[in-house]
Amino acid sequence: MPPSAETRRILLEAVVIFVLGVVLGLSFHCRLLMNAFSGKQAMSVATENSPVDRFPQPVELEGVRRLIEEGAAPVDARARELYLEGHLPSALSLPLQEAESLPDSFREAVSTDSVLVLYCSGYGCPDSFDLGIILLAEGYRDVRVFEGGFPEWHDAGLPVERGEP
Repeated sequence: MPPSAETRRILLEAVVIFVLGVVLGLSFHCRLLMNAFSGKQAMSVATENSPVDRFPQPVELEGVRRLIEEGAAPVDARARELYLEGHLPSALSLPLQEAESLPDSFREAVSTDSVLVLYCSGYGCPDSFDLGIILLAEGYRDVRVFEGGFPEWHDAGLPVERGEP
């Protein structure tokens, strides 16, 4: 049974849209493609005006425990209320919302040479990573993100402090 006129029209429109997409994609990325085919290195995403050319490094639970034992500063990126309900021992509270203008108290308490271990409400919570970007832009050199966050720490039965440190 041959395709109907309506089906042929839809297929033709789909082919035209596909071809236009390919042509536009090639035209916008011509230089990138030419560099790839000639073996040149692709352009870096970071630019001179980019505030951060590095990203916080992920760390797992055992790494967090080791870093804290070695003197790393745990930093809680969650809301203040959650911090008061429970946090890692000796953790500093720096909610992401307050970090845009980094408090002087944080700058005085934590040297830019310190190893920072940031955490928030576990997997799916971007606050610790976003806070890490801000702290790297502020000059902190060694910023780690504990993606499992407070829930993983708590579920592992590790010590938790409540209230102010």
